[in-house]
Amino acid sequence: MANWLVTGGAGYIGAHVVQALQAQGERAVVLDDLSTGERDRVPADAVFVQGSILDADVVRRALGEHSVAGIIHIAAKKQVGESVENPLLYYRENVEGTRRLLEAAVDAGVESFVFSSSAATYGMPDVEVVDEESATVPMSPYGTSKLICEWMSRDVAVATGLRVVALRYFNVAGAASPELSDPGVFNLIPMVFRELAAGAPPKVFGNDYPTPDGTCIRDYIHVCDIADAHVAALQQLAAGTDDRPYRVYNIGRGEGSSVLEVIDVVGRVTGLDTTPDFLARRPGDPARVTASVDRITKDLGWSSKFDLDDMVESAWAGWQHRRGG
Repeated sequence: MANWLVTGGAGYIGAHVVQALQAQGERAVVLDDLSTGERDRVPADAVFVQGSILDADVVRRALGEHSVAGIIHIAAKKQVGESVENPLLYYRENVEGTRRLLEAAVDAGVESFVFSSSAATYGMPDVEVVDEESATVPMSPYGTSKLICEWMSRDVAVATGLRVVALRYFNVAGAASPELSDPGVFNLIPMVFRELAAGAPPKVFGNDYPTPDGTCIRDYIHVCDIADAHVAALQQLAAGTDDRPYRVYNIGRGEGSSVLEVIDVVGRVTGLDTTPDFLARRPGDPARVTASVDRITKDLGWSSKFDLDDMVESAWAGWQHRRGG
């Protein structure tokens, strides 16, 4: 049994990764500055270190004092709109933070590094099914910062012997329990919840796309599946069964759900009227984006377990919990 550092482990995705690690009998060391994370998400039997990945002394001390064997790096700023308004914040927190973390990892002799990337690295792909060889043309400083971190970690891996896996995940939703739910309202499902709570109809931007029901199709993936993929990647790195210095994988279900399909599931789960209000298309929204997950299934034996109903049901339970419902 080894100690694994999870940066951002008090956040939405990070807390699920810590839980998944512990379910496999692994030990987690959580590093989080609590700028968006929540201290009570960290299990009592996990080590917690409050600090930023930009603080080299804190990072080096955490790696040394706890004999960290591998890192799962999740800590990042992740709001697309905010990144457009304040790109320097994203390049400092995401890019420079990752650079300092990689430097500390190499100096400490850490051998395994799992990087949480994003499908935002693809931008607006011109193919319906996106595989890992699809063009990466990010459309926001957030997406660009993730792509730069991929390149940087790849180059470090080739030069030093640190072995890296980058995971590009698609539209994350759901929760393992209400306490671990996503507090943000940046994605379709919580946005629909917010509109319903305000007594307003869900908004649908465009119903004239070349899809079966005219609305955009996206690949939604349960956060517990995301967490399991991180653990699978780390365990294979630790086992040393693949000697490639760098690999990148998509994480999705490999199937899409339309905006109307998601809204229909929300209506079924909540029992509320989800008759939508159709508005004009938003500029730049591709009609259909789904992930090819053949590579991660072949290499790691990972595949998603949860469906859209699971995501909406658990997200709704979390929404009610956070609002005292």
